[in-house]
Amino acid sequence: MRISKYVILIAVLILFLQPATAQDIEYISTQPWDHSPITVFIDEVNVPERYSPTYKEQVDIALEYWERGGNGKLFYTPVFEVVDDPDADIYIRWIENLEEVEGADEGVAGYAAPTFVGDKFLHVDIVLEVGNYQGFSWVQYGDANMQELAKHELGHALGLGHSSDQSDIMFPTYEQRDNLNPILLSRTLPYIAAISVVIISIIVYHTISWRVMKKRREEIEEEVFKR
Repeated sequence: MRISKYVILIAVLILFLQPATAQDIEYISTQPWDHSPITVFIDEVNVPERYSPTYKEQVDIALEYWERGGNGKLFYTPVFEVVDDPDADIYIRWIENLEEVEGADEGVAGYAAPTFVGDKFLHVDIVLEVGNYQGFSWVQYGDANMQELAKHELGHALGLGHSSDQSDIMFPTYEQRDNLNPILLSRTLPYIAAISVVIISIIVYHTISWRVMKKRREEIEEEVFKR
């Protein structure tokens, strides 16, 4: 009788001590798409003034992230096909600022809006903003921020809701990953490269001159001491 009590106690402890896997995340749908591959259109034509061409690469990285398994919470392995068709399954576009353009709540940096047919997704619109206000100044999102934002919204487009785990990509808020303005960086890069070449040239010139002078000094010293 005592053994049975111990067995029940151990079973209860095992049940409660098991690490939470799917329990820390919400699901919009565990199988939202009824076909594969999932087609994706990335709109690089209708973009805001401060859009950076480097953002497209961040979306590509985000797509690869989910194809490799993402955060491990999907019940299937998605396969994407990027197409040049606005009627694709997932339509990704950018706007200047969600608060100003669409009246979104403060802190909202993007959203995924699915259209359902029954319990399946027919289409998902993903909207990403290119920057937001920090105090009174408007700040452009860097590439690392855009990559995290794209991963998060694509997670919604794959059926995931929000996670209570702060380390999960589906946690509803995220930390700023960088402060590098990609547009400013692209404009100043030629100048930075030119300055770098000049500095390197000066260093090389002085290094070569020093070696020549050193060698010449050694030759003179050798001639003097031989006398």
